[in-house]
Amino acid sequence: MKKVRIGIAGYGNLGKGVELAIRQNDDMELTAVFTRRDPSSVKTLTEGVKVCSLDDAKAMADEIDVMVICGGSATDLPEQTPELAKYFNVIDSFDTHARIPEHFANVDKAAKENGHLALISLGWDPGLFSINRLYAESILPNGKSYTFWGKGVSQGHSDAIRRVEGVKKGIQYTCPVDEAIEAVRSGSMPELTTRQKHTRECWVVAEEGADLAKIEETIKSMKNYFDQYDTTVNFISEEEFDAVHNKMPHGGFVMRSGLTGDGEKTNQMIEYSLKLGSNPEFTASVLICYARALSRLRNEGATGCKTAFDIAPAYLSPLSAEELRAAML
Repeated sequence: MKKVRIGIAGYGNLGKGVELAIRQNDDMELTAVFTRRDPSSVKTLTEGVKVCSLDDAKAMADEIDVMVICGGSATDLPEQTPELAKYFNVIDSFDTHARIPEHFANVDKAAKENGHLALISLGWDPGLFSINRLYAESILPNGKSYTFWGKGVSQGHSDAIRRVEGVKKGIQYTCPVDEAIEAVRSGSMPELTTRQKHTRECWVVAEEGADLAKIEETIKSMKNYFDQYDTTVNFISEEEFDAVHNKMPHGGFVMRSGLTGDGEKTNQMIEYSLKLGSNPEFTASVLICYARALSRLRNEGATGCKTAFDIAPAYLSPLSAEELRAAML
């Protein structure tokens, strides 16, 4: 069996999760890790894997089938994904929903011009939740859709906090409002604002001498991240941060409340949920199964950029079409 050769660009929590996910898939192998740090300072979990400077990645274009880009959505992926798509077939987890059309256009252009294939915004939201929203709204056209996240750590929002001047360490929890979830489950199809559905809790270790008021205001007013939510910024010691905020749980719900029938309508409810012990490890697992799909599609000649909406489920599985029909249909 010819294995899909994977490169990892960025070796933080998500990159390490991708490495672990590769170990669980016999048709994958890790070829190299690329980092902006000094490569000699990075030790991978997999023996014998090359660690190289991200600046030197294009020299290995012929050795990698899929480059999994594990940077942050705030500033890394908008630059890294289009650039790396010039040299590789790429996949990322870009999760700034409002900027996905712009990111798609940039990556699509770079990939098509260089004969490569890219998948963007893969993970669980955007990604798996996106697919379930599409299914639910197509099945129940007469209804309302709702998405709730958490309680859990958002990697993208936490990364955005850590980039604020004066922040030494930071983490953000997205918290669904219980009353809003119960209102949806009642079938009443409530009109809910962004602010009514979630709150955001931020825990921050500030640099010595930093302006705490300025940090708080910068976080709360951050467009596309915190400006539409009731956000709490808590400043704590580094010791408390390391002891309490050292895990990355997450999860959430996609819900569609709708009506079917004619005359006397029938209430219908679709609910899809995830409860994740590790956000980065789960996101990495999603990226790796879509890396398999990317490799198959590229072998069929596909180029340009695609999203979760464009990928048939059978492309994600290591099983053959015959095995899938026999075991899962």
